[in-house]
Amino acid sequence: MRKIIAIATIAVLLTAAIPSTQSAFAQTLIEASGATFAFPLLDLWRVQYSEVEPNIAFNYQSIGSGGGVKDHINKLGQFGATDAPLTDAEYDAAPGTITIPEMVGAISIAYNVDNVGSGLNISEEAICGIFLGEITNWSDDEIKDDNPGVELPNAAIQTVHRSDGSGTTFAFTSYLTKVCPEWDEQVGAAKSVPWPSGLGSPGNEGVAGTINSTPNSIGYVTLAYAFQNDMTVADLQNGDHTNFVPPSLDTASAASGSAAFWLPNAEESWRDVDLLAAPGFNSYPITSFSYLIIHPDLKDSADNLEHASAIADMIAWMITDGQQYSSQLLYVPIADLVKNIGLDGLSQVTYDGEPVYTGPTNVWVSDTVSDDIEDYIDTVNEMYEDDEIDQSTFLNMISAASELFELYEGGQITNNELHDALDNLLS
Repeated sequence: MRKIIAIATIAVLLTAAIPSTQSAFAQTLIEASGATFAFPLLDLWRVQYSEVEPNIAFNYQSIGSGGGVKDHINKLGQFGATDAPLTDAEYDAAPGTITIPEMVGAISIAYNVDNVGSGLNISEEAICGIFLGEITNWSDDEIKDDNPGVELPNAAIQTVHRSDGSGTTFAFTSYLTKVCPEWDEQVGAAKSVPWPSGLGSPGNEGVAGTINSTPNSIGYVTLAYAFQNDMTVADLQNGDHTNFVPPSLDTASAASGSAAFWLPNAEESWRDVDLLAAPGFNSYPITSFSYLIIHPDLKDSADNLEHASAIADMIAWMITDGQQYSSQLLYVPIADLVKNIGLDGLSQVTYDGEPVYTGPTNVWVSDTVSDDIEDYIDTVNEMYEDDEIDQSTFLNMISAASELFELYEGGQITNNELHDALDNLLS
């Protein structure tokens, strides 16, 4: 069953610790590979989880989403990470793959132009023209008109893109495809595309380094890499065309929270999930999930049942307790409803038919609260699907419910009062 979710507005719900069911054994190695987008967070998780479970050694290879998906299909390592959901062909090659969102991140447009700091306004038309090779000079009117008072040089623009298969590229080109019909017709969206022009570099690290070392260049990197490398970044035109929005934790959260989504179950395809160019005055337009992918049975990936259980327990920690570390690296923590999808997915993973995860599948500490929230969202979902309410009304109903959840979390209302208030919203 698909769930309708407003990601940021539900993020206030209570969380519960996920206990480890792993037995004590010396230095169990867990290996994974894939997206560079999520590497800073995965590496921090590696460090923090070693304090929770000292017997676990986690080795993550940041080789790009394309490489991570290939390793997953070939059952190299225990799980993968990708910024792009599996395509139909990839899903067919790895049937039953469990897809688990791990965080929400923003992709920034970084540039290196003398005497031009962060905050250059770039419209949809300008970014499309630049990467199509149709806008070739920084003094082009398409850029100048949105930046009065900024001294832009009469200098050729040098674009920079990823040379490897990349989920970051998939997200960026999906954005271009969505806002630029010409890009859709000529290039399209994929983890690797035939770029009309520009320099290619592997990984977010490579693109960041090339931009920093190349005068008058512009490219795309994750928000985390942009800030870690002290890069100048653009303010992008929002999906409503009402504002130019800087990339930040708050604006990425606004983007993920201002749009309503039907998220699939973990065992289903996530191909059509889209956070790009979301509506909202302060919504940053290039925002996306990053995912962990794992096979439904780990007999060919893990050494034994105990090893497989350790893998599942670590992933459960990443999407629950580990989310507290997301914000410091400029990633948006996933909402509780999204955590529940991931935990439910883990409960379906087996080792030679034996379940590997037996922990909680619901982060809410109260079953009553859980049922009330589930019932409320199911009802609002049905109302929206039956055209009883429009999207604006739906978002208002979710926002009102979010305020009630905050009151409940703060101890200002009881379970029964929350239940009654939710009923009143539906009446």
